[in-house]
Amino acid sequence: MDEVLISDEDRRQLGVWAADCAERVLPLFEAKAPGDIRPREAIEGIRTFVREGKRTRVLRSLAWAAHAAARDVGDPAATVAARAACYAAATPYLHPLATPHQSKHILGPAVHGARASELAAGDDEAGDEEIRWAIEHAPTAVRELLRRMPARSPGRSRLDTLYHRLDEALRR
Repeated sequence: MDEVLISDEDRRQLGVWAADCAERVLPLFEAKAPGDIRPREAIEGIRTFVREGKRTRVLRSLAWAAHAAARDVGDPAATVAARAACYAAATPYLHPLATPHQSKHILGPAVHGARASELAAGDDEAGDEEIRWAIEHAPTAVRELLRRMPARSPGRSRLDTLYHRLDEALRR
């Protein structure tokens, strides 16, 4: 398995983009669970990492808490929106390994944001719009980091399709 160089700046740029992607769909979660602040705290945690550059146990805990919020909410769109926040908070823990699993971690906040939008709107166009936004706002560092990973295959599910579309577009 090939190792990939991931700089602190790569992690910060990925963190900014991931937080922005997840934050776009956070209202979908908060509308269904207004008292549950775990996904918002996960997004705030990644923004703190971007400013301070320290991967801490607190950030990892915030990611897991957003994951638990996804399990607890009971609404499909809200569940996937909370997963976007989980993926965003976990981006600094990206392993320097050239595997499809690691590319999934890079793309996860945007893809889950897109899927949450689709589920809330009841059509694929909302997800397509989120993917377009993610492509337009992806920093060069994210694109270059993704290019160091194996390309995603199309897969069979809608989530797989979104991963593939975003992966393919960011590699151009």
